[in-house]
Amino acid sequence: MHDPLSTGRRLASRAIAWQAGATALTALAFLPLGARHALAGAVGGGAVFAGAVVAAWMALGGGVQPAGAAIGRLLAGVMLKWVVVFLVLGLGLAVLRLPPLPMLVGVLAATLAFVLANLLKR
Repeated sequence: MHDPLSTGRRLASRAIAWQAGATALTALAFLPLGARHALAGAVGGGAVFAGAVVAAWMALGGGVQPAGAAIGRLLAGVMLKWVVVFLVLGLGLAVLRLPPLPMLVGVLAATLAFVLANLLKR
C-alpha cells in the first residue's frame, strides 16, 4: 500500500538533514575567520533549517485532508517558514550583531542543499 504522507515525511526529513549538513560545513568554512563568523554561518543556515522544520510540520502534520485544506496547509507552512527565517536572521543581526556575509552564505548553502536533496531523490 502506498502512503503519500510517509513519502512526504521521508523526503522532508532527507532535505532537512542535507540542510543541517550544509549548515555545519558553512560554519566550519568560516571558522578560520573567527568564532563570530562561524556562528554567523551557523545562524544563517540554522534559520533556513528551522524554517524547513516548521514548514514540514505545518504541511505534513494534518493527516489526510481534502485538496483545498492540504494546499492551504502547504501555503501556510511556506509563509511560516519565511517568517521564521527572517525572525532568526533579524535576531542574529540586531541582537547578536553577527557579520551579515557569513549569515547570507549560510542561508544560500542551506537553500541549495534543500534543492539538491529534492533533485537527488534516490
